[in-house]
Amino acid sequence: MQPLKKRIEALEADVERAKQALQFSDLEQELAIVDEQLSQPEIWNNPDFAQSLAKKSSSLRQAIQPWQMLTVQLSDIAELMDLGDDDLLGEFEQQVLAMEQEYEKRKIDLLFNGEYDNREAVVRITAGVGGLDAQDFAQMLERMYLRWAESSEMKTDVIERSTNDEAGIKTSVFEVAGPFAYGRLRSENGVHRLVRLSPFNSDNLRQTSFALVEVLPKIDTPDEVQIDDKDLKVDVYRSGGHGGQSVNTTDSAVRVTHLPTGIVVAIQNERSQIQNRETAMSILRSKLVAMQLEQHADSISELRAGESANWGSQIRNYVLHPYTMVKDTRTKYEEKDAQKVLDGHLDGFMNSFLENETTQNQSSAA
Repeated sequence: MQPLKKRIEALEADVERAKQALQFSDLEQELAIVDEQLSQPEIWNNPDFAQSLAKKSSSLRQAIQPWQMLTVQLSDIAELMDLGDDDLLGEFEQQVLAMEQEYEKRKIDLLFNGEYDNREAVVRITAGVGGLDAQDFAQMLERMYLRWAESSEMKTDVIERSTNDEAGIKTSVFEVAGPFAYGRLRSENGVHRLVRLSPFNSDNLRQTSFALVEVLPKIDTPDEVQIDDKDLKVDVYRSGGHGGQSVNTTDSAVRVTHLPTGIVVAIQNERSQIQNRETAMSILRSKLVAMQLEQHADSISELRAGESANWGSQIRNYVLHPYTMVKDTRTKYEEKDAQKVLDGHLDGFMNSFLENETTQNQSSAA
């Protein structure tokens, strides 16, 4: 019984250190404040704000509860073992092993130490060179991330989607809400490359196509990023559509250009011009923050145009012919089962990226 008690004590110490590193008490306090706000009936006079708070509450709760449960389980089993019932030794052994495995699974949370890692993420997928193949690849990536989000118990909300009549998508923009959504997804930021036998080519030739994935931290309020109005060029135009009753016949689409950096955000999801402008500004703020993180700039005014994620930053290869493999060009992590990856099994790539980043940061600090 004594060796098992020592394992429990060691695990309790590890869990407490992890909670301190995660600033666990601050997370609990933040959740309590958000839940208190949600309990006020007048909060629902502003449904958009109330829904954003509800998402935040859910995300915080998902981050907190596994660690709370692990703490309680360790305390309970320690009390039971103090009773000294040797007949239950085998059961205790299984329970401790399960908790050790849960801790190893949760330990990845310790790698999320970026300022925005626990924010919601905005994902933008754009088809690149390759015609229909590239647009089909963009849709494959969209499906891959939506499946990953579903399996990770994260919520998604489509903001903008431009399809092709024949196949695939030109662009797709969606939000992902859940624990460390941005921290987990930022490993996906960059150019993705697909090699396969083209289903759109009558000769069935091998085709290489590209898609750009941009991952941005969602900025909750305008106060977080100060943008000077003189730095903006705002154009309105008529939204596109496929015709029929739902076609938009007013100039409600909005294109916002941030002149100092050249960033352009266009939204035309057939709502009002005011809503489209608000969405475009929200994404622009997220883009500016992501750009600031990439360039290690102290302020937005220091940003250099044309130096954010672009078509030159290829990060991952998806090969479906003549063999199957998905390989990350930065970490060298690879998976032989390409279809499994395209079905949303991305944690290996994400965890490898975080571990590699932590190692590099530690080396730099040394």
